[in-house]
Amino acid sequence: MSLTVRVLVGLVAGFLIGLVAPASVAAVLAPVGALFINLIRVTVFPLVVSMLVASIGAIASSRALGRAGVRAIVMAVTLLAVAATASALVAAPVLARVQIDRAAAQALQPSAPTAPSAHPAPAGDSRAAQWLVDLVPANVFRSVADDAMLPVVVFAVLFALALARVRDERRTPVLHVVEGIAEAMQRLVSAILDLAPYGVFALAVPLAARLGVAAAGAVAAYIVLVVSLTVVASLVLLYPLGSVGGRMTPGAFASFCAPAQAVAFSSRSSLAALPAMIETAEQSGVPPVVAGFIVPLAASVFRFGAAIAQTVGVLFLARLYGVTLSPSQLASVVVAVVFTTFAVPGIPGGSIIAMVPVLRAADVPVDGIGILLAVDAIPDMFRTTANVTGTLAVAAALSIRRE
Repeated sequence: MSLTVRVLVGLVAGFLIGLVAPASVAAVLAPVGALFINLIRVTVFPLVVSMLVASIGAIASSRALGRAGVRAIVMAVTLLAVAATASALVAAPVLARVQIDRAAAQALQPSAPTAPSAHPAPAGDSRAAQWLVDLVPANVFRSVADDAMLPVVVFAVLFALALARVRDERRTPVLHVVEGIAEAMQRLVSAILDLAPYGVFALAVPLAARLGVAAAGAVAAYIVLVVSLTVVASLVLLYPLGSVGGRMTPGAFASFCAPAQAVAFSSRSSLAALPAMIETAEQSGVPPVVAGFIVPLAASVFRFGAAIAQTVGVLFLARLYGVTLSPSQLASVVVAVVFTTFAVPGIPGGSIIAMVPVLRAADVPVDGIGILLAVDAIPDMFRTTANVTGTLAVAAALSIRRE
């Protein structure tokens, strides 16, 4: 039985038991679920920071990229920012219509409390100004201790860009160490995910006990919403970029993407679709720097679908736990999503694991990650397909611009 099936079994069993079992059962299982979430959280800082430094440092330090690399980075960041922003604007009003009992949602809070703010939030323009100031940490170690992920992510990006300007003989050993840390953390995350069926079961029982059947309806609404937004964003953003930027007809671009999309949809892995992407790019006559460097690199770090999934996931969990997000918190979500998508580990469900910094940026409890992991099989198929389509759209646009 595959891990996906076992996780789904754990979710369904947890929901069913939570609906009929006495409160004492949920109380016994709650610490087990909290332990599973803590295992995930303990990997987040080293995983995200190491992967950001390794990926951005490699991109910025590569002299082979030239103009194509700059354009690829600009396209990728722009697409991620637009996708995350649009997803927030669309998902917020849709999820507001999902029926969650207010008293039940408040009952979830004691199991995953968020740290209260040390200072009252200022109003108006001062709140926006404070949000900008807080993006750059005065003490990055203090930010780590306070579990403030967004300033740490900003520091990691700045460090990676600075590392790219260091001489090769000094930069290369640092990148090797960081890449080793990133690989070790991915292995640890994979091992933790093997425990997901038990962790999801332990999280689902208290959730169902407190929210009842509304929890199942809310989860179904989340799946429909995230899949719909992923498909629409691909059609509205990626296909026009590939068609217009690559001077292809829509049908030609669809054919250009189809082989890699088929592999991505069935395998749920962008890296598994990489050979098909490279073969398609080479057969289409794209420049060697695009086919040989940008396409493999984008397959490793450019996660267009994750920008949508993480944004919707945060808003869904905020609704589930009764957390109201302010405009500044929504802005933090978008900024955190753009950065953390470059640190998504290349494993099924990796986008959900990388959501922890985004949740922390918005002060949303992370306990619900187990539920999202349990139902991630279907969204992950569409998300991975969008990732591959985004890589090929950028490659198509770059191939023409360099001629």
